[in-house]
Amino acid sequence: MARIWVEGGARVAIHVDAKASARSVARMKDQLADLPGIVYSRRHRCDWGQFNLVRATQDAAQALLDSFPAVTHVYLASGSCLPLRPVRDLATYLARDPHCDHIESVSALDVGWTVGGLNEERFTLYFPLDWRRHRWMFDRLTAWQRRLGIRRRLPKGLSPHLGSQWWCLTAATLRAILDDPRRAEFDRFFRMAWIPDESYFQTLARRHAIRIESHSLTLAKFDHDGRPYQLYDDHTLMLEESRCFVARKVWPQAARLMAHFPVPPGPQPDVSPPQPQRFERLINRTVRRRLLGRPGLYMQSRFPRKDSENGKTSAPYAVFQGFSDIFPDFETWLAGNVEADVHGHLLGPEMVEFAGRPEIGPGAISSSTVIRDRDPHGFLTALIRISPRMQIFQSSPRDNQALNWFIATDPNAHIHVVTGAWMLPLLESGMPFDDIRRVTALLQRAELTQLDVLNSVWVKARVHVHELTDFLARPQAMLYQSLQHLPLRPGAPVDVPRMRDLNGLSDLLRRLRNSGLRPRLSGDALPLPEPPMTERTAAE
Repeated sequence: MARIWVEGGARVAIHVDAKASARSVARMKDQLADLPGIVYSRRHRCDWGQFNLVRATQDAAQALLDSFPAVTHVYLASGSCLPLRPVRDLATYLARDPHCDHIESVSALDVGWTVGGLNEERFTLYFPLDWRRHRWMFDRLTAWQRRLGIRRRLPKGLSPHLGSQWWCLTAATLRAILDDPRRAEFDRFFRMAWIPDESYFQTLARRHAIRIESHSLTLAKFDHDGRPYQLYDDHTLMLEESRCFVARKVWPQAARLMAHFPVPPGPQPDVSPPQPQRFERLINRTVRRRLLGRPGLYMQSRFPRKDSENGKTSAPYAVFQGFSDIFPDFETWLAGNVEADVHGHLLGPEMVEFAGRPEIGPGAISSSTVIRDRDPHGFLTALIRISPRMQIFQSSPRDNQALNWFIATDPNAHIHVVTGAWMLPLLESGMPFDDIRRVTALLQRAELTQLDVLNSVWVKARVHVHELTDFLARPQAMLYQSLQHLPLRPGAPVDVPRMRDLNGLSDLLRRLRNSGLRPRLSGDALPLPEPPMTERTAAE
């Protein structure tokens, strides 16, 4: 890997774990002796999730900047990180916006970034023990601190952020972090944090960077347990399509993969941005398949438990989420094409939006949200039981979420969801950006919680979840597919409802991401255009 970087025109600082034998280190140095531009930093004994990983990175970065003052950007990579594109393409891409730092930096207080671990508590509790070596003592100490109400105080002026440890920072930002007058104070604080290599530079970059693109240029995916995926020879085509500059974690014996990458440089540098969305969607589907299994596949870890009730509701019904956000007139259009009662947001916060908006709905059910919320299960079951026609209603993360599990485990339910569509009305809201950011964080949390329910092994409803990008690519086909199980009128549908104006969505997603809020449901699936070279965000 060092030879690939140096022969591509980069300067390299190598840190070798102090646990490595002197013989193996000497052999590596001999093999790299013919290459200029390599320095070796002071060695540290590195343990998973410990501050010595940060210390090793600090020393290596300092050695690199001291030895090569002309360096403009510093890219953190490991021995299992494989460059996919020529190093020349990466250098040209970074030179287009020389003041931009590429580091995933997500606010720990807004959206949960971690996979199966601690979030805010990694900063407020003390973690002096190695989680892997002393698991039992680690758990007991954490529980003891929670019970006693121990809470560490963050250094003044710091807002905790999390993100991938594989970043690319400008030399100016990195020097500012290393030469910060309060560095000793920050180091003392993060020394007792949990997995500081995922928070140290991600937090301090927010303090010193001019502009941050909150994403990593390294393709690194993790499973549901937080372990990195291994890349093998049969991943070659997908990695090439991702257009990423670097990928990890490469299996050491993947000879064909390492022979294929990095791809040969073209006549002109290719500065197209990474497009890992397809690869990430495939990994996400793989995770869901691994967790849920195939329908009808029974095994010890997924054996289902039968519900105790004899049917939750008396007749089929349908729930549409996100459709009225994409098509403002969806409710009226659908009512004209189906033989069913089409309601608005029955679980909305202002009122129960029965079809036609009466104050008293079918079966003398009140439209009062206070009455509905005293017994939401009884409200829905009564409406379906007393109505002779099929009931259809709209849903949204803005609505009451008390029935998520009830509907998801009901075999009579048909659920259609377009994830992230709730963001579209924000384009026309006219609210200040700070208010839009707060609303986005709240709604995203609500929909992520709902999607966890819909992906559960206990789901018995017929669930159809569409990503916003896929739906917008084929709105008519997706819409008609969602109507197949409904009682359609003869000859319907013959048209498509009016779609909301989507201008400004990409800019809004970029501003949200660069402010520290990662749009997980609307942003990751959308292509990210290259930022203009003069663009500056609130990170200034």
